[in-house]
Amino acid sequence: MEQAPNHGEPATQPYLSERDDVTDIAAGEITRVGVVGCGQMGAGIAEVCARAGLDVKVAETTGEALEIGRTRLFGSLSKAAGRGKITEEELAATQARLGFTTDLGEFADRDLVIEAVVENEQVKTEIFQVLDQVVTRADAILASNTSSIPLVRLAVATSRPDQVIGIHFFNPAPVQQLVELIPALTTSEGTIARAQSFAEKLLGKHAIRAQDRSGFVVNALLIPYLLSAIRMFESGIASREDIDNGMEMGCAHPMGPLKLSDLIGLDTVASVAHSMYDEFKEPLYAAPPLLQRMVDAGRLGRKTGSGFYTYG
Repeated sequence: MEQAPNHGEPATQPYLSERDDVTDIAAGEITRVGVVGCGQMGAGIAEVCARAGLDVKVAETTGEALEIGRTRLFGSLSKAAGRGKITEEELAATQARLGFTTDLGEFADRDLVIEAVVENEQVKTEIFQVLDQVVTRADAILASNTSSIPLVRLAVATSRPDQVIGIHFFNPAPVQQLVELIPALTTSEGTIARAQSFAEKLLGKHAIRAQDRSGFVVNALLIPYLLSAIRMFESGIASREDIDNGMEMGCAHPMGPLKLSDLIGLDTVASVAHSMYDEFKEPLYAAPPLLQRMVDAGRLGRKTGSGFYTYG
């Protein structure tokens, strides 16, 4: 997505420490992780953490949703084993590190909890309020995988705003190497350092920093591009295939914008666009009518079997 307007803020902010200054914090070692949500992103984050040797507990709202999430997660691990990415011994060990629950109260002992639910500010805020009550470790980090919602709003919903940060993974989490770290104005230097150590040293990801502005770095550049492609298709300038082939073959993109929108989920694309438009009021962030109609119709992309394309 496009870079958010600066609105006069300095290029760097004092609450962001320089990468070279980050050191290990032994007292805050992260070994137990909780993941709220076991959808596409939550399952991927849980898999990454378990494969890294961490004790992982995953929560869902209902037993049915939990079983669907467990099947998704274990299926991904089995595919990794089938492709030789992990051994059968590593598969068994990783599965043994995963626990599942419908009770957030079981997150009391977690060193880090990552929320990865629907991109809805009210839902996320309510989860953070519950986590603030049930997570008893004094140094626990509460993180959100949000792709657009201001972190400070989630932070101030808790009694520990200095321990709230955005840790934004990309889909599919086991494959994509990038993680965005988004401190709120309230986030402490210690929390930032521990989150970066978690992402880079424990998970082996590459972490980049972003200010707490809707869209952060990647979505601020990506979303206007996707919306522009949707407007082009909506206006009849080109077919969906020609739009996607144009970017794949003309710009060497691995996936065209309409295919990528389907992969991300059209509801997620629309939610991020709404969040960015609400913050900046820039027309390029406004969701095209076609996108909203497709969301209303339940045509959300790959996860529902139809979007700009139909999936078997």
